[in-house]
Amino acid sequence: MKYWLLFIIIFSVSKSTAQNKDALYDIIENTSAAKLEKNIRLLANFGTRHTLSDTLSETRGIGAARRWIKSEFESISKNCGNCLDVFYQKNYFTPKDGDRIVKPVWINNVLAIQRGKTYPNRFIIMSGDIDSRISDPTNYTDDSPGANDNASGMAGTIEAARVLSEYTFNNSILYVGLAGEEQGLFGGKGLAKHAKEKGWEIIGILNNDMIGNIKGIDGIIDNRSFRIFSEPVPANETENERKARRFYGGEVDGISRQLARYVHKNVKKYMPEMNPMMIYRLDRFGRGGHHRPFNDLGFAGIRIMEAHENYVMQHQDIRLENGIAYGDVIEGVDFNFAKKLTSVNAINLASLAWAPPSVKKLSIGGIIEASVKFKWEKVKDLNVIGYKIYWRDTTSPVWENERYVGDVNKYTLKGVVIDNFYFGIATVGKNGYESPVVFPNGIFKN
Repeated sequence: MKYWLLFIIIFSVSKSTAQNKDALYDIIENTSAAKLEKNIRLLANFGTRHTLSDTLSETRGIGAARRWIKSEFESISKNCGNCLDVFYQKNYFTPKDGDRIVKPVWINNVLAIQRGKTYPNRFIIMSGDIDSRISDPTNYTDDSPGANDNASGMAGTIEAARVLSEYTFNNSILYVGLAGEEQGLFGGKGLAKHAKEKGWEIIGILNNDMIGNIKGIDGIIDNRSFRIFSEPVPANETENERKARRFYGGEVDGISRQLARYVHKNVKKYMPEMNPMMIYRLDRFGRGGHHRPFNDLGFAGIRIMEAHENYVMQHQDIRLENGIAYGDVIEGVDFNFAKKLTSVNAINLASLAWAPPSVKKLSIGGIIEASVKFKWEKVKDLNVIGYKIYWRDTTSPVWENERYVGDVNKYTLKGVVIDNFYFGIATVGKNGYESPVVFPNGIFKN
């Protein structure tokens, strides 16, 4: 009888896991290119969304745009039984804060929080930028539709909220429209500071900035490739941590890099038609995005964007010059591609929101031995079923090997020499979802 009961339990868990994992395919299917097109067009039609533009008009300027974004989140919330907490988060800036702030301004972010049932204070964040600009970053009156940069990312964030609002999660999801990006990442700075002050535990931020263009300035047309930018180690690491890396490794294994690998792995599994490109850099060469303020404070954050940019359509006055049409207009957006990258975000938001917490302390041993050893503090969560050890060649960009080791707090990986690989551990939930991999943060010698 007991064996029959055990079979029933195992079957039930497996069935539940399968059903839950299948939800990621449903999320991809339910993401709508038509809804993205509608919302990108609406955002572009506000004329300009410059951070310093009109805030009183109902049809033009950033004020009208952010009120519309807020109303969209509120409409989604109404349809899901008020599952979203929608509000503004704002900070005041003056010309003293940057040369692109030519007059005092309140920078308003629009937040929509889908509270987790188990960990309401743990957040995975998807962001898009509200604002737009043309050639002169201080010109806040002329038309600046910003169709791809960044109506696409903002519309993607709204669409992800619509699709995921049909589900309940263990961790909270924050969907946010950030303002002031083109003036110096001020919206992100304000929200990151707010998160720190509120004591939010941030799993990571997925910053979406330009997810709709498939025609590169280099002539390449590609509707499958996209880039995942991530910095190698936290910007606020201590001197002792830096020194330790010389001897123990980990120069490409910070929390943002692990978040990037997590996204890469999920895309390869659930969207194999896509080509995710791991870019080992904070952002494009010498440039930055709205994940950076979070990185600056020690939070994990990555940028997801198109692989092939078209610079004649970015930050340009709308004009025809020498036969070239300049300007970030709606004709430069591929809505089906925007759907794909929105789906990339949505399945990773869901996966991370369903996943258990990561291990806080992981120690590694096995120096001058034939096997590598691990010890860790188990996660206190009844939904945790066990742990999975990952390892890879030191030159590999992604985790290549894995072994599920059960609900234990130590393990010896026999025959694997510590010197030749990098290692990490993920927490596995009963629903099959995993936390991001944690790189060892301690050493033991016995």
